[in-house]
Amino acid sequence: MANQISPLAFVHPEAKLGDGNIIGPFCYIDRNTVIGDNNVMQNSVTINFGARIGNGNEFFPGASISTKPQDLKFRGEETLCEVGDNNSIRENVTISRGTASKGITTVGNNNLLMENMHIAHDCVVGSGCIIGNSTKFAGEVIVDDNAIISATVLIHQFCRIGGFVMIQGGSRTSQDIPPYIIAGKEPIRYAGVNLIGLRRRGYTNEQIDQIHTAYRLLYSKGVLAEGIEEIKKNLPLTPEIQYIIDFVETSKRGIIR
Repeated sequence: MANQISPLAFVHPEAKLGDGNIIGPFCYIDRNTVIGDNNVMQNSVTINFGARIGNGNEFFPGASISTKPQDLKFRGEETLCEVGDNNSIRENVTISRGTASKGITTVGNNNLLMENMHIAHDCVVGSGCIIGNSTKFAGEVIVDDNAIISATVLIHQFCRIGGFVMIQGGSRTSQDIPPYIIAGKEPIRYAGVNLIGLRRRGYTNEQIDQIHTAYRLLYSKGVLAEGIEEIKKNLPLTPEIQYIIDFVETSKRGIIR
């Protein structure tokens, strides 16, 4: 199916477009961009230099993808911003392209990025995430699959957010948030296992009980390494338990307590 491009849009002649895209009025598509099939760009969407867009995404007015990084170390190097498939990217969302550090900012598939949220340079956002209005990720943040991050959350650079978490609106963190939990309050801390989210995703009561026990053991010790040893001694190393162990053991910024 042919692309539908408004006569009021600008598409650079060097941009590469697939089929079936709808590009509304006042959109701007720069050179060195690659756009797949069946994307919808409502009015006033900007696709900047270095964007690599998959298929079936919808971009709402004011979204700006592959923006120049807000990093004073950036020297104009050719970097990328990759967006996967079937994402809903709402009004005024900004996603920066990478810097020399990693060279690419990546957003996976089937995410809902709500109005006015920002993903900075070199971030890696997984798939199936819901990220609330006006939430901001600093540079090189990693978000694992199926995380739910509420509105106006601030994530410090280099932090990692585990999968299947629920983060309370208005929170701020400068540490990693491990998987399967609810994180909230001020200052941010562990507030239990994300029971409702896990049940919705099909986790059994036995799996949820094991996750709950893992965190009880982990946080029962003053030293996290001792808590990890307790988990290894007392629980079967299911994929869920192994994920928690690996997340904690590889955390560079430490996890919330």
